[in-house]
Parts: sequence; structure tokens; C-alpha cells
Amino acid sequence: MSDLVWMTAVELAALIKRGEVSATEVLQAHLDQIDALNPKLNAIVTYLPELALERARQADEKQARGEELGVLHGLPIAHKDAFETAGIRTTWGSPVFSDYVPAADDLIIARLKAAGCITLGKTNVPEFGAGSHTFNRVFGATRNPYDLSRTCGGSSGGAAVALAAGMIPIADGSDMGGSLRNPASFCNVVGLRPSPGRVPGYPKANAWETLGVAGPMGRTAQDVALMLQAIAGYDPRAPISLTEPPSLFAQPLERDFAAVKIAWSPDLGLLPVEPSVSATIEKQLTVFSDLGCQVEQAAPDFRDAYDIFQTLRAWSFELSFSEHFAEHGEERFKDTIRWNVAQGKRLTGAQVSRAEAKRTELFQRVREFLDTYEFLLLPTTQAPPFLIEWEYPTQINGVAMETYIDWMMSCAFITITGMPAISTPCGFTDDGLPIGLQIVGRPRADFAVLQLAYAFQEATRFYQRKPPICNM
Repeated sequence: MSDLVWMTAVELAALIKRGEVSATEVLQAHLDQIDALNPKLNAIVTYLPELALERARQADEKQARGEELGVLHGLPIAHKDAFETAGIRTTWGSPVFSDYVPAADDLIIARLKAAGCITLGKTNVPEFGAGSHTFNRVFGATRNPYDLSRTCGGSSGGAAVALAAGMIPIADGSDMGGSLRNPASFCNVVGLRPSPGRVPGYPKANAWETLGVAGPMGRTAQDVALMLQAIAGYDPRAPISLTEPPSLFAQPLERDFAAVKIAWSPDLGLLPVEPSVSATIEKQLTVFSDLGCQVEQAAPDFRDAYDIFQTLRAWSFELSFSEHFAEHGEERFKDTIRWNVAQGKRLTGAQVSRAEAKRTELFQRVREFLDTYEFLLLPTTQAPPFLIEWEYPTQINGVAMETYIDWMMSCAFITITGMPAISTPCGFTDDGLPIGLQIVGRPRADFAVLQLAYAFQEATRFYQRKPPICNM
């Protein structure tokens, strides 16, 4: 296998721009990796090698003419199959849309193209991104490269697997209840849920909605920062989009963390967490002390967080799917989506307004907590990667998970605060399963979150441990 596929995106981009390797050579190395591993993993589900090779040749010609190059010039990418891609099938993992070919790109895709990415296909998702286990009736399940009998998480599961297995150097994704963070944790890569508006969403049925965000994935914090230079930044069609320039993420990630106060919470005071997850993370907490941080066990008051998330998610699902149900028949959608929509239909205006009011109170409690502690550390997931035959874990530590999203609350609780959060590799269980650490920052402090993730990454280097499938 080519060494090119294990270089970071930052390293590859620099090599290409210096002319030491061509975009075509980089792409071919990744195509070879896909051909070797994707049949076993099922991460890339719409595969377009001929189109990608043509675009790589065009990128090399552009560079030869001395034209200005984008920050992601020549880097191969496969897009999450929940983003619309002009002229390329977009299924959302649903039989209803198995042959749908959009006429236009979503904004994040347009920005990635403008930055010079080479599209080679689409990555697998759960049906409509619902749930954190990547399987659907169109393409089947995506397997975890660290253990083929396990799930890769989701909903950006195909993206995380493609990254972990060296099939692409960067990936796009989205996150409502943890869909960037959960698969990053399960696959030993980095997934950043940015602040709402950092990566503007367009088109979007509810342009003011903040639960679901688009964002970057990579094998390192530097690669995530590089991708943000392309996809972050204001857009007038997205009313909550932030005005800070994407060049913010071109700054060095190095920082002195002496005397920075950090809170560690193993469970946010409320959540069941598998002992193997807690033990794996706790072994690494001394790294933060070695960096100079003052680490204390503490957590904000997350009361009402479960009801807030379930209410607002159900409301969002009713908005997103009611027209699809009317047009195509709700029986054509998986039962967990139908359940979520039914929950949304039963909501009253009073229930939604109370959830929003409680969310505001929660935000203020967490904000005040982060006035004392600059960062909050907690497990990304409450359980390690589970068996691929399961739809979702039905219990954690003997506590029943009543719905298909109950086990994701370590991420979902953070979602409703609106704070930026990253999952970064934090080691492996005794049986070799990846575990992620979630780092939460102050409001809109995305760059600071990346800085702490980078410092931890450089001290531990867990991202360098390749999946067993890549050593066969």
C-alpha cells in the first residue's frame, strides 16, 4: 500500500502544491486503497474513479498553467450521501431516493469543489442519517476497520471508515445527535461538530435551526482545521452563519496550556457509561496535567437535557419528513424515522416553547460553568463499537435504552448547548476497539477546541495506529 494514503491532508496538500507529487498520483494511490479495502468495509457506496481521474488531470493542468490553487487542491474526497451533489446520485440511504440525481450542489459541496477537492464518490449513511449505526436497505452496512464484526457508528459512518482505512484524507459530514463525533470515536479519527453557523447550511428547510450542523472530519486536528479554511465562513443565504473569516483556521494550532482549567466528567452526572470507555479515557487524563492544565472532576447541571433534545429532534423530524411521507407513503421509511415523526406530530406548541425555554436555561448554566473551566472533557460515546447485527444498544451498564437514540446522549446533550465539540482519538479498549475523547469549548471557540485536541493528539499519537485490515 502506498505511503501517500497515510500522509496527513496537510502533508499531501503541501506536496502537491510544491510539485513533488501530482494530484493524479495522489488520487491513484487512494483509488488503489479503495479497490483493495472497500469491498470488505462498504464505506464508499457510489464510486466514480473515472470522473475523479479526469478531474485530477484537470487539476494538474491548472497547476501547470500557474493558476491560483485552492487550499484543498488535489485532495481526494468522498461526500456524505446526505449532501446533494450535482450530477451524482444522492440517496440518503433510502430506497425512496435510490435513483435520485440532484441538479445542484449543497453549499458545503460547492465550497469543497471551489477549494480544489477531487470528488471520487459518496460515503454510506444510515437511512436519512437517523441513528448512529451506518446501515440501510440500499447499500447495506458499513463495517468498522478495527473489527469487522462491529459497527462504525454514524451517521457519518462511511466517511469515518474511509478516513480510518486510508481511502480518503479528509471527509465531510453532519451532526445532530453526534453524527460527526460518534463515528470518529468508533473509528479512531477526528470529528468536529462546529458551532452552529460556522459551516453554513444551504439549502435548509429551517434556516434558523441549530441542532443539525455540517462539519469536517480528518485523521488529525490539523487536517480538520485545513478543511475548515474551505467550508467555514459567512453566506448571506444562511441567516445564522458566522462572519469570522475562514482564514482563522490557517493559524498555527500550537498553544501554551499552562494553568488552563479543565473539567473532566465521566458521565455528566446523569449517563450510564460502559466501564471500558471510562477506563480507557481515564488512563490518558494525566496528559492534560503534563500539558500544564489544571484538571478537576466537575460537570454543569444538565437537568432537562434529555427532554429538550428529544422534543426538538422530534419537532425537526416532523418538519423534515411529513412532506416525504405524504408524497411517497410513510411505510417506505424505516420504523425509527416513522416513530420520530409521530413524536413530532403529537407535540403541542406549549411543549416546543417550554423545551426552547429550558434549552436557554441550560445554555446559560453551561456558559457560566465554562467561565470557570475553559474546556469540558467527557466520553464521546457511552459504549464502545457494538456488534454490527444490533440496531442499537438496548442497555448500558444495566440501564435500558428506551429509544434508538438514548445511547447517544453524551453527544446529544452537548448538541443542545450549541458549544463546539470535537472527538479525538483517546486509545483502545483491551480488545482493540477505538475510544474517543470529547472536548467541549466555550461558545464559538472552535479554534481553541482544535488547539487542545492538537496538543493532546501530539502527546499521544493514537491516530497513527492503523486498522488491522490495513496490515493484512
